[in-house]
Amino acid sequence: MGAAGVARLHGLFAVYKPPGLNWKHLRDTVELQLLKGLNARKPPAPKQRVRFLLGPVEGSEEELTLTATSVPTLTNHPLVRGPAFTSLKIGMGHQLDVQASGVLVLGVGQGCSLLTDMYHAHLTKDYTVRGLLGKATDDFREDGRLVEKTTYDHVTREKLERILAVIQGSHQKALVTYSNLDLRTQEAYEMAVKGLIRPMNKSPMLITGIRCLHFAPPEFLLEVQCMHETQKQLRSLVHEIGLELKTTAVCSHVRRTRDGFFTLDDALLRTHWDLHSIQDAIQVAAPRVAAELEKNLGLGTQQLQGPGWQGDNEGQSPALEGWTAVGQRVGKDQSCSGAGVDDCRESSRSFIKCDVNL
Repeated sequence: MGAAGVARLHGLFAVYKPPGLNWKHLRDTVELQLLKGLNARKPPAPKQRVRFLLGPVEGSEEELTLTATSVPTLTNHPLVRGPAFTSLKIGMGHQLDVQASGVLVLGVGQGCSLLTDMYHAHLTKDYTVRGLLGKATDDFREDGRLVEKTTYDHVTREKLERILAVIQGSHQKALVTYSNLDLRTQEAYEMAVKGLIRPMNKSPMLITGIRCLHFAPPEFLLEVQCMHETQKQLRSLVHEIGLELKTTAVCSHVRRTRDGFFTLDDALLRTHWDLHSIQDAIQVAAPRVAAELEKNLGLGTQQLQGPGWQGDNEGQSPALEGWTAVGQRVGKDQSCSGAGVDDCRESSRSFIKCDVNL
């Protein structure tokens, strides 16, 4: 049962990160819950071995004899060897800082390599960003140190939407530039129709779509579709929007609603960070993960579905290496292997007046 349980853990799944929780603490919590679930499974029946035990001869209390007896072997008993599983290889996708919340993708086992594929696919992510007009802080957050207060009575939804249109247009031009595509080719046309135009390498934050969901001064709510972003850059974007509106603005909340092909509907709440829920989430997401990565990277299904992907293999396989207490332990700081982890990208230019010749 231990091998089958581990085999069903290879893959990707999403959790919902609440605000105020560090991503490292979240990863450690998930690992602890998975280890508890794996070690709580009923151990297999112990192997039997033959021992010659000294005992009285039947019908006589004085004479002793050796009798062949089958007794259980206790070398693999949990009280003797300790827990069967002591560490798991868990990787983290695109990170969220402490104040942000929303969808956070994790990979277990061979899913860590899929995190790398997901990172190189340059998939877009969706955010809802809440802004507050009328003040500015040193870190662009509502609870930061106040540096300025301004009036905002002149700000209307029409003015805000005009600024958002300028932002989206300039970033779409930058997206084409960083994609290194010749727009006169058939390949570029087909990729544009399928929505597969992506930057080929690292780039500043690129916004593919932005719109106002709610406007009730001083508060406004934006929906932002972007890639290669950090949450600090999204808060800075709100600050830049406030300056363009001839006022100031701070960001009160950042929430990720989609990361690639994982949405809020796929994200497990904290009460469901247990072995069975995560196993089910991995199995449900596996076909979609394979299809989306094949579409965006051109990878074959066999490359994406390694040993133990569907959990059908009941025997020991190479996929189980590094999972038990026997062998080399995988350190927590080495589990990500740099896969899918955002680099801090600070653009020296304004997010609104994006120069495509960067």
